Amino acid sequence: MFEEEIETLRRKGLLRRLRQVESASSGRIVIEGKTYLNLSSNNYLGLATHPQIKEAVIHAIHRYGIGAGASPLISGHTTLHQELAEKVARFKGAEAALIFSTGYMANVGILSALLGDGDLVFVDRLSHASIIDGCRMSRATLRVFPHRDTRSLARRLERVSPGQRILIVTDGVFSMDGDLAPLPEIVKLAKRHDAMVMVDDAHATGVLGPTGRGTIEHFGLEGQVPIQMGTLSKAIGAFGAYVAGSHELITYLINRSRSYIYTTSLPTAFAAASLVALDLIEKEPQIRQQLWDNRNYYENGIKALGYNTLQSETPIIPLLVGKTGLALEMSNQLLARGVFAPAIRPPTVPQGMARIRTSLMSTHTRGDLDFALEVLQKVGKGLGII
Repeated sequence: MFEEEIETLRRKGLLRRLRQVESASSGRIVIEGKTYLNLSSNNYLGLATHPQIKEAVIHAIHRYGIGAGASPLISGHTTLHQELAEKVARFKGAEAALIFSTGYMANVGILSALLGDGDLVFVDRLSHASIIDGCRMSRATLRVFPHRDTRSLARRLERVSPGQRILIVTDGVFSMDGDLAPLPEIVKLAKRHDAMVMVDDAHATGVLGPTGRGTIEHFGLEGQVPIQMGTLSKAIGAFGAYVAGSHELITYLINRSRSYIYTTSLPTAFAAASLVALDLIEKEPQIRQQLWDNRNYYENGIKALGYNTLQSETPIIPLLVGKTGLALEMSNQLLARGVFAPAIRPPTVPQGMARIRTSLMSTHTRGDLDFALEVLQKVGKGLGII
């Protein structure tokens, strides 16, 4: 059974393999003995290698050791976990927050706890797989609406029977397209139909908004989105996830979210790292500004070359290729010329929408970006993509 399935994946160009990374996730990365320009990291602000954060991790390990040793409701909820939850709540403008071990576990745990038989959940078609899985596990009726299509969402909401519990869920930033959810319109529809809204801000926290607080701040919707979820593993540079909202929401999840209750707590070292990272995001806005300077410079260059970047508005800039085989060949040619930017293929993206997903970091230099543009011009023209 396994051999047949593996061969089928190989024939379709969908077979994946692990690459051994031998360095930190920074602007340059060492993979299996060779150094490449890294255009594939979500470490947007470069905080995963920041010296203050590394020092905080070392101190936390000396005090708390490595593992938390138990689930949060047993003995795994330390002072650092509590400090981080309180800091996340303040940062997101919420009453309280809860720390999960991973983003996947957070979405699955939140959605399966909030929803049940008879409830309705509306989800953007390009939302993260963990959102879809959490909705399915909840046994609520799942309705998927076309990407960013609020007219379609409005028509579907009009058909809802009175009295049904409704939740609208979307990514804030879509991780494969780099575009933004139309949150203002979604919030208006939610108010009109007495629905709750949940936003996954994994790729927006630390990146979007005047002070880096995410898509809610970016759109000026503070206090209007009751469930804010995000990760600590991207711009924050550590590991783990959070949900922020009302005291009642957090108390409910502590008692009902199975992926929170039955999992060992996040290692304290990551909690310590996230605490320092949030401080840096607030106190050193120039790090975020450098990210956006890099993003805008690179995007201008990419568009001048003639690449289709879809509707990207963020440091995630996809280069649409279309065919899976062509995307794989492009990725291989980039690698041969010193640029690491993997092909993204179905089922991660729809059929016919294979691409090279590039992402920018604040630690990329202007020389790095010029090199990337030069290589992308040669490879893109050679393959007939541009």
